[in-house]
Amino acid sequence: MGVKENLKLVLEEIESAKHRRTVTDEEVILVAVTKNHGVDLMREAIDAGVKDIGENRVQEAAEKFKVLERDGVTKHLIGHLQTNKAKQAVKLFDVIHSVDSEHLAEEINNAASSVGKVQDILIQVNLANEDTKFGVSETNLRGLIEKVETLENLRLKGLMLIAPNYTDVENCRPLFRSMRKIFDDLKKSRQNFDMLSMGMTHDYKIAVEEGANIVRVGTAIFGERVYK
Repeated sequence: MGVKENLKLVLEEIESAKHRRTVTDEEVILVAVTKNHGVDLMREAIDAGVKDIGENRVQEAAEKFKVLERDGVTKHLIGHLQTNKAKQAVKLFDVIHSVDSEHLAEEINNAASSVGKVQDILIQVNLANEDTKFGVSETNLRGLIEKVETLENLRLKGLMLIAPNYTDVENCRPLFRSMRKIFDDLKKSRQNFDMLSMGMTHDYKIAVEEGANIVRVGTAIFGERVYK
C-alpha cells in the first residue's frame, strides 16, 4: 500500500483505540515521522491530510524544510537535541518534544529570546529508567518543570515518553498508564498543559488506549526507513 492508504489505516486504528479508553473527549494528534524519508514522501503525506510532521535530527530537517513547499504544517522535533543545535531548532520547529535537562531548557530559552519567540516544548520523561534513552527521571521531573516555568521564552505544553521496545507490546501499557496519571496530576494546576506525546508504530494503539493525545508514527505510514 502507498502512503495515502497507510495513513487512512493508521487514522482508523487511532479512532478505534480512542473508543477503548476512558479519556474520550480529547483529539489525538498524529505526528507523521519523516526521519530518513525523502521530501517527496513528506509532500505525499501532507497532501493526503497530514497536519503534523516529526523529525529526529535538526540538520536533516533543515535540508528538507528548505524545499518542502508546503504551508500550514506543524513541525515537531521528536529526537534528542544537543545544546549546540538549540538556535537552529528554535528557528525550524513549532514544538520541541525532547527537553530533558535544565541546561538544555536554558539554551532553548536563550535561543528563543534572541529571535523574539516563545517556544512550545514538552519534557521528555524516562519513566522506565533506561540507560540507553534520554529523558528526565520521574524523581527529577517536578524540579525540571519548576525551572522551565521560570524561563520566559518557553511554554511548557506537556510531556513526552518513549517506551522500551518490548517484544510483547502489552508490557508498555503500565508505563503509558502511569505517564497519563502523572500528566493528569500536573495538568490540574497548569494552563495550556495539554499535550501527552507517547506511542510509536509498534505501540501507538496501546498508547492511545491509555491516554496519549499525540502519537509519533513513521514506519506504519511510510514503510521501513532507508538509512544512508
